[in-house]
Amino acid sequence: MPKGIYNVPYAVNEPVLSYAPGSPERASLQAAYDEMYNQVTEVPMRIGNQDVTTGNSVDIRPPHDHQKVVGHFYKGDASHVKQAIASALEAREEWANLPWEHRASIFLKAADLIAGPYRDKMNAATMIGQGKNAMQAEIDSACELIDFLRFNVQFMTEIYAEQPITEGAIWNRVEYRPLEGFLYAVTPFNFTAISGNLPTCMAMLGNVVVWKPSNKQMLSAGVLMEVFREAGVPDGVINMIQGSAAEITEECFNHPDFAGVHFTGSTAVFHQFWKKIGDNIGIYKSYPKIVGETGGKDFIWAHPTADRKALATAMTRGAFEYQGQKCSAASRAYVPQSMWEEVKGYMQEDLNEIKVGDPRDFTNFVNAVISKESFDKIKGYIDRAKESADSEVIFGGNCDDSKGYFIEPTVILAKKPKYESMCEEIFGPVLTVYVYEDEQWEETLDTVDSTSVYALTGAIFAQDRYVIKKATDKLVNAAGNFYINDKPTGAVVGQQPFGGARASGTNDKAGSAQNLLRWLSPRLIKENFIPPKDYRYSFLDED
Repeated sequence: MPKGIYNVPYAVNEPVLSYAPGSPERASLQAAYDEMYNQVTEVPMRIGNQDVTTGNSVDIRPPHDHQKVVGHFYKGDASHVKQAIASALEAREEWANLPWEHRASIFLKAADLIAGPYRDKMNAATMIGQGKNAMQAEIDSACELIDFLRFNVQFMTEIYAEQPITEGAIWNRVEYRPLEGFLYAVTPFNFTAISGNLPTCMAMLGNVVVWKPSNKQMLSAGVLMEVFREAGVPDGVINMIQGSAAEITEECFNHPDFAGVHFTGSTAVFHQFWKKIGDNIGIYKSYPKIVGETGGKDFIWAHPTADRKALATAMTRGAFEYQGQKCSAASRAYVPQSMWEEVKGYMQEDLNEIKVGDPRDFTNFVNAVISKESFDKIKGYIDRAKESADSEVIFGGNCDDSKGYFIEPTVILAKKPKYESMCEEIFGPVLTVYVYEDEQWEETLDTVDSTSVYALTGAIFAQDRYVIKKATDKLVNAAGNFYINDKPTGAVVGQQPFGGARASGTNDKAGSAQNLLRWLSPRLIKENFIPPKDYRYSFLDED
C-alpha cells in the first residue's frame, strides 16, 4: 500500500488503448472525432464562476485543414486578467484550508472522468486541434494526463507524510502550506497532458491558479475546463485566460501577490520571464518560485557496436512521431561510418511506408505541423539544406501548405558537425545526421556535448558496456533524460520524471514529487509539552 496519512488509490500507469482496426475504441474515437469536427465549439474564458466571452473571437482551425473552422475562442484583455487574479485570491483561503484528502478526491475524479466518459472527447479535441494521430493523442491527452493526476495525488500523500524526528517531551511537525498569493501557469500547444498538469499539480496542493493555455491548443483546453468543473474544482481555483501572452504575463508579474510561475514553452520567453520577475523582485510579498521546461536539441549517438535495426527504428520514431513537435524529439544523430549505409537502408524502408495526412485516417503516421509560422520556419531549414554545400537532403524535403501544413519526414545529411540544423532547435519532422569515422567515437561524444545550449533528452546506442559507461559519463550534463538503447522520447509519469537543464529549463522533473515540492511552503511547528522554567544550564554550576 502507498505511504501516506491515508491509503489512497495507488497510482498505476493507465493502459494505452490500441485503436487497432475493428476495435471498439477505434470506432468510438472516430465517432467522437466526426461529431466534434462537424460542429463549431465555443471556448470561453473561465473566470471565477463565469464563462466569459468578448467581442474579440478567434477561429480555431485544424492544422491539417486551415480552411475549416471547428470552433472559436475569445481573447481577453488586461481587465480580464485582473478579474482572474482577484477571483483566485478570493478563492484562496477556503481552498487552502480544505483538507488535503478532499482536494485529492477532486483530481482523482478528474482522472477517472478522462479515463472513462471524456476519453474520446479529449483525444478527438487533441487530434483535431493539435494535429495528433490517434496513438499520439491517446498516450498524451488520455494516458499521460491521467497518470499525472493520479501519481501527483500519490506524491502529495508521500510529501505530507514526511515528518521530522521527535524526541522527549516535544512534538515536531511540518505543515506543508500552499504558497502565499496566486500562481501563473503557462502551457504549450504540443501536449494536452502538460496543459492539464501544470495548473492541477499546483492547485491540488492548495494553491490558486491563473492559467494561460496556448492559443493553438484551445479546443482541448476547453475540454479540460469541462473536466475540472465536473470533477468539482471550486470556482476561482483554476481560472483560464486567453489572449495576448505578453499582456497576461505583464499583469501577473506586476501584481504583489504573484507567488510563482510554472512554464513550458520557448527558451527565449523563459529568459524574458526570469528577467521581468527579477526586475520586479521588490514588489512581491515573497520570492516567486520559477519553474520552466523549455526547448531541446535532442540527440541520438551510436557506437559501432550498436544494434543497427534498433538504431534506425529509434531514429524514425524519435524524430517523426507527432511531426517532431515534442520537446524530446530526436533532432540530431551521430552514426559511425561503418554502419551508416545499413542504417540508412532501414530508414529508407520505414520512410517509404510512412503515410502523411490528416489524423482522421488512422493509417497516417505523420500529420500536419501546428501552424503557418511553424511550417515556414521548418521549410526554411529544409530549403537552406537543399542549397548548402555543407548538407544534403537525403529523404523527404517536400512541403505543402495548400490545404494543411504538411511537411514530409525529412533527413538531412550534414557534412560538418556544426551545420545549422545540427545545432538549432527546429521543432518539426527534420532529423539531421552526421556520419563520423568509427575510431573517432570518443571525440564525437565531446561534439555531442558541446554542440547545443540545450540539455533536455538524449540517447546512446551501443552493446559494449565499457562504451556505455564512458558515454554516460561524458554526457552527464548533456541531457536531463538520458536513454540507453532507446529513443529519447516517451517519458512515462512515475517511471521517467521529465526535465532538462542548461537552456532546457530548471529540471524540476514533472511527474515526480520533486516538482510538487516547488509549490509548497513548509512551516515547522515545535510544541514543547514540558517547557523549562529556569534559564540556568548545568554547566553554570560551581565545582
